[in-house]
Amino acid sequence: MRGLIAWMARHPVAANLLMLLIVFAGLVNMLTTKQEVFPEINFDVIEVRVVYQGATPDEIEESIVQRIEEQIQGIDGIDRLTGVAAEGVGVVRAELARGTQTARKLDEIRSAVDRITTFPEQAERPEVREIVNRQRVMELAVYGDAGEATLRELAFRIKDELSATPGISLAEVARVRSYEVSIEVGNDILRAYGVTLQDLATTVRRSSLDLPGGEIKAGAESILLRTKGRNYNRRDFENIVVAASPSGAGVRLGDIARIDDGFRDEDLVMRYNGLPAAFVQVFRVGDEKVLDVVGRVQDYLDGSLRPNLPPGLSVAVWRNDATEFNNRRDLLVKNGLIGLTLVMAALALFLDLRLAFWVSVGIFVSFVGAFAVMPLVGLSINMMSLFGFILAIGIVVDDPIVTGENIYAENERGTPEMEAAVRGSQRVV
Repeated sequence: MRGLIAWMARHPVAANLLMLLIVFAGLVNMLTTKQEVFPEINFDVIEVRVVYQGATPDEIEESIVQRIEEQIQGIDGIDRLTGVAAEGVGVVRAELARGTQTARKLDEIRSAVDRITTFPEQAERPEVREIVNRQRVMELAVYGDAGEATLRELAFRIKDELSATPGISLAEVARVRSYEVSIEVGNDILRAYGVTLQDLATTVRRSSLDLPGGEIKAGAESILLRTKGRNYNRRDFENIVVAASPSGAGVRLGDIARIDDGFRDEDLVMRYNGLPAAFVQVFRVGDEKVLDVVGRVQDYLDGSLRPNLPPGLSVAVWRNDATEFNNRRDLLVKNGLIGLTLVMAALALFLDLRLAFWVSVGIFVSFVGAFAVMPLVGLSINMMSLFGFILAIGIVVDDPIVTGENIYAENERGTPEMEAAVRGSQRVV
């Protein structure tokens, strides 16, 4: 009659208080523990991407990838560099050593890349970002008998409204082509005005800029100046003066070139239910819960979006990753209730009703107590942890049955109840 089990048996008030504390902590954490479809993974990878339209992989390798690698390979904390040169784009990925502060290295790599001044003039600005495992929760299909521009604008409107909804931090438009203004001009016209294609490109580039203009100080106040000259549509580009006629009059780009205000030429055709479509993805960020995000999206769709959609357009939920999460959660609850019922029935039938009750209580406390510990060790409620609960049902059910049977056998031998409870439990331990 020594040890922790014996002490608990002789002091039922302490044992019951401990049980209530475990149940209370488990129920509280069950409501507040982070919910996600799959656990977050930290890749510790920083990617540098540079777009160079029209360049071959060899050109990308020499003028983009090698220069980035030479610039950042000396930074401490980088374990491995991987460069990929493809048509029109160069990508360098830096894998960080374990334990490295990703945010700090991201700033260092961004500063190092910004110091590179030998990129080709036609190359776009480098994009430096951390590779993260974002948790997509839902994907909406915006579809209907409408033009690509109409669907794209509606998708971006939905994305902005979802992002402004409390409880939803991130939504993105996916699988749509980017806007592009294309300019086509014949060689004969260029020769007629004595303009090369490179001169024309330079003129267009310099005529579409937003530039800082300094500041004006007036006493204790200062006014920042900025020149806004960026062009966004066909009409803006048509008014750019690119040359002068023999009479001295200005020649505008719209007079000599064909300007199309449309979409980037990509092999991308998206349809949903046989109709043109665009898609909006909704993500879970931080401590947001999967089911809460799904509920807010459904409320937005049914409450404010669908009743006000233009005729001929519809929005449907194409993917709902929370469905599988719900199915696994329901499977856990179903299996747990079945196991609990079978245990109570078997023990009440063959052993003792009081023993069956306390064995069932032990199973319940074990599962609820797991939720009390999960946040302390960095675990969340996700597909993997729910599957772990399902696997553990057999173990958790078996243990109290064996313990209860040992206690009952000791009592059948004539051992007093208190001593039988202690001996039966200690034997299983």
